[in-house]
Amino acid sequence: MPIKVCLDQVLARRNMTSKALAEHVGITTANMSLLKQGKVKGIRFATLESICDFLECQPGDILIYESDET
Repeated sequence: MPIKVCLDQVLARRNMTSKALAEHVGITTANMSLLKQGKVKGIRFATLESICDFLECQPGDILIYESDET
């Protein structure tokens, strides 16, 4: 999939835990783990908005596009 999730890097730069983020967003830590690993097919805009609010960042800080072409 050409969309990559960079949530780990953003959390590390802000010295925050995924557990605290999951609690703020209102999702389980298991779902947060799947999101961080990029194993989800989609994300609700409300969830993305809540993540950006908590991390004080933009969606482009979390999601990047990388072409599958080699």
